[in-house]
Amino acid sequence: MTTARRVLVIGGGSAGNSVTILLRRAGLTVDLIEAKPDWNATTGSGITVQGNALRVLRELGVWEQVEASCFPFGSLGITDLGGTLLHVFEDIKTGGEDLPATVGMQRPELQQILIDAVRASGATVRLGTTAENLEQDADGVSVRFSDGTNGRYDLVIGADGLNSATRAAIGITAEPEPTGQAIWRTPAPRPADVTRTDLTFGGPAYTAGYCPTSETTLYAYVVEACRSRDAVPPESYADEMRRLADHYGGVWPEIAKHITDPAKINYTWYHRLLVEGSWHRGRIVLIGDAVHCCPPSLAQGAAMSLEDALVLAELLTSGRDWDDELFHAYYERRIPRVRTVVDASVQLGQWQLDAVHGDMSGLIGRSMTFLKALP
Repeated sequence: MTTARRVLVIGGGSAGNSVTILLRRAGLTVDLIEAKPDWNATTGSGITVQGNALRVLRELGVWEQVEASCFPFGSLGITDLGGTLLHVFEDIKTGGEDLPATVGMQRPELQQILIDAVRASGATVRLGTTAENLEQDADGVSVRFSDGTNGRYDLVIGADGLNSATRAAIGITAEPEPTGQAIWRTPAPRPADVTRTDLTFGGPAYTAGYCPTSETTLYAYVVEACRSRDAVPPESYADEMRRLADHYGGVWPEIAKHITDPAKINYTWYHRLLVEGSWHRGRIVLIGDAVHCCPPSLAQGAAMSLEDALVLAELLTSGRDWDDELFHAYYERRIPRVRTVVDASVQLGQWQLDAVHGDMSGLIGRSMTFLKALP
């Protein structure tokens, strides 16, 4: 058997950071490049992380840091427009009984925890750098970088997100497609009454919700139909999100009064992507949002990326040859879980777009129960 030892990871998000940590632990030489000079360490408001993602974070050795920074909870509330609680659903513990069902975190906090773990792993990290050209043969991949340097690798892992240049470079033509919905997100101080995610369906938006991210913070979001990219100028983002939020009661008035800085508001279209057939070409393989993405209806986007990293690293360090058979095994293990998440997440949004009262709780329950199994 030939054991390949030098790996390039393109992209320093959850998937790229995680696979880097795992491969370094196994003794492989790993270079990680990230296009953003700040390594996305300050980007985003909050993130909801389910138990199966926490299971991977524990395997990465960062659970203690996550636990110290997050806000755990175990249920989902449904409220009416005025904020009156209508129903409480108990969350399914997809990571096992010894982990919380769900936690909220400030997204930059989670990213920083992973960054610190990558640094501690001994991987070589180059920020503000992209792969300009990839040329592969039977033995590996030659890479030309944006700074004019070159490298030779036994494997390249493309973890460069939704608009992956690596995906395009290896001839995979699938592209993300808008689902018809978009989301406004912002961080805000946490009112004492907010101890879990609560959702309101209806009003001027399809969904209004919030998630506690620490003892003192939360992130709030409002989901509506997609608008033209230039329909609302960025300097008006706070005014527009606050206009939507003002229609909701309960703790929303307290949240809304902090929606004042347009620079803290993120407006994003929902997309769907699921690459079928295989996630590799030769010695270049894709993980995370580069091959699958969906609306955050199940809060499983980060979980699926983390699981990709775990499964791929397990196979790469199993002693098997790094060949088509191994990379196809990776795809076959991942595709049923990822398809379940993508299809269910898109369906939940489509019911809203079509004004159909589908079996939302049943679909969520079936999907999350399926995800309790190990990836």
